[in-house]
Amino acid sequence: MQHLYDIDVQVPMRDGVALAANVWHPVGGKAPALLVRLPYGKDMLGISFASMPNLGTLLEAGYALVVQDCRGTHRSEGEFVPHLADRNDGEDTVAWIADQPWSDGTVGMYGASYGGMVQWETAVTGAPALKAIAPTFTSIDNYEAPWYSAGGALSLSLVTLWNAMMYAADAQRSLAAGEDTLSQLQQLGQAVLSHEALNDVLPTAEVPVLAAYGKWWDDWMAHPSHDGYWDAMELTSELKNVTAPALNIGGWYDLYIGQTLRTYTTARRQAGSAAAREGQRLIIGPWDHDPSSTGVYRDRSFGPLASAQMVGLGDLQLKFFDRWLRGDTTALDDVAPVKIFVMGIDQWRDEQEWPLPDTQWTDYHLSSAGHANTAGGDGALTTEPPTGTGHDTYLYDPRRPVPTAGGASMPTTPGFCGPVDQRSVAGREDVLCFAGPVLEEPVEVTGPVSLTLFVSSSAVDTDFTAKLVDVFPDGKAINLCDGILRARYRGGLAAEELMEPGTVYEITVDMTATSNVFLPGHRIRLDVSSSNFPRYDRNTNSGGVIARESEEQIIPAVNHIHHGPNHPSRLVLPIIDRKDQR
Repeated sequence: MQHLYDIDVQVPMRDGVALAANVWHPVGGKAPALLVRLPYGKDMLGISFASMPNLGTLLEAGYALVVQDCRGTHRSEGEFVPHLADRNDGEDTVAWIADQPWSDGTVGMYGASYGGMVQWETAVTGAPALKAIAPTFTSIDNYEAPWYSAGGALSLSLVTLWNAMMYAADAQRSLAAGEDTLSQLQQLGQAVLSHEALNDVLPTAEVPVLAAYGKWWDDWMAHPSHDGYWDAMELTSELKNVTAPALNIGGWYDLYIGQTLRTYTTARRQAGSAAAREGQRLIIGPWDHDPSSTGVYRDRSFGPLASAQMVGLGDLQLKFFDRWLRGDTTALDDVAPVKIFVMGIDQWRDEQEWPLPDTQWTDYHLSSAGHANTAGGDGALTTEPPTGTGHDTYLYDPRRPVPTAGGASMPTTPGFCGPVDQRSVAGREDVLCFAGPVLEEPVEVTGPVSLTLFVSSSAVDTDFTAKLVDVFPDGKAINLCDGILRARYRGGLAAEELMEPGTVYEITVDMTATSNVFLPGHRIRLDVSSSNFPRYDRNTNSGGVIARESEEQIIPAVNHIHHGPNHPSRLVLPIIDRKDQR
């Protein structure tokens, strides 16, 4: 099939700004079209990403393709401010595509990360020509992911790197337009190359190269709570306007995993049409935020079946579009509504719902003789409630935070992101480890994970972190999922409430979700602390505006985890018991 390829097609927006797009469309006749919008340069789509459909395959299947630079990026006009114009621009672009002589009037969208956010931002407009979306590694709540966390901590390593990259791209664009931004570009380029150093600067809001460039950095630092500023960007309440089914794609180690799962379940209930509700699909692999998505890591490989290529992720997206853009009602007959990779046994499994309907929510109680510090301590995790009362204590010093060791993090560098052996951090006195007995039978944990803690502190504010760990017979300890709660947000992200030192509070830490079979000979372990740096910013413990506080304002906190009959601290695990499938 022959195609025409047009570069830098100018697509007009309602306010007169023109956005540049590369367009492929068949010669003669009309075709359904797929749209990709991204702020990183439309020409990069020529790179083959395992998490996205292959360009040649899409064209051979008879689709037209439009790849567009978001407003104010690369060769599009206007000014780029994250999320500000993406609803209107997406809606206008879909309408423009549907009106082209080569279009049959139906449009789908795909893409990852920011390229997934713009899909939802377009879908909530109810654009009539938009028939399906396939958002990958993305969110509909920009506070809870990616810029902050579901527990109120700033996603520091991501925010500093991403802003440096976007500011550098903007300075380069301005330089090409004849503006004198060479010095800015050099400074920002160096900041990208040595982005780790950005995380060490205090106050955080005054990181020189980012604060000097300004733009949205100051706004993000000025709104640490989920207030009206972030409410204007959240799309949950607008899912009622969505009429396009979505193929939601995520990874157990992707920074958006919590939002991916929450979006799927919420859209299943609240989307604006029966087709959109019933047409929701979900695929979760053992992946991080890297679009290569191989499932192979330094400390843990999930086997030959783990990669996006092996599961045929691109083909699954093509089938999804064939169903909703071409009207092929049989295209998804052999595809389950939910497809998840179960770690531990390292296999893909089809499911009909999420969370799984046979989930047994099981409390694993924390106990100790008061010395749960380090992996060699006496912390225990049991399904039987402890009869004795106790607590464990550690010193959280923000000047010496627990370093990030894996997880759903950015950047996706070895040792920082994904599954990482926790022995590198579990020997610290400020890490409490609660381990279950050596397993004689396999235990499957598949679904959302949460931790209820009874805590007290010498400080008026502090953080509490939690990490679910699979301990192997040889001592290797692989993280599965985790979470953080900034204590001032224990009652909700919209309002701050400081603690009374010494008072015991009940808190809940959202640890997102996982799917893992703990094999015989392994142990289930929970690690608790108060920092995960630089994935999250350090709580200075003073109760002030953390982003504005200097090192001199840091206050060490003595933190206590209480357990026993009166303070039933417990890890809540979604147990799946399918003996007939083992």
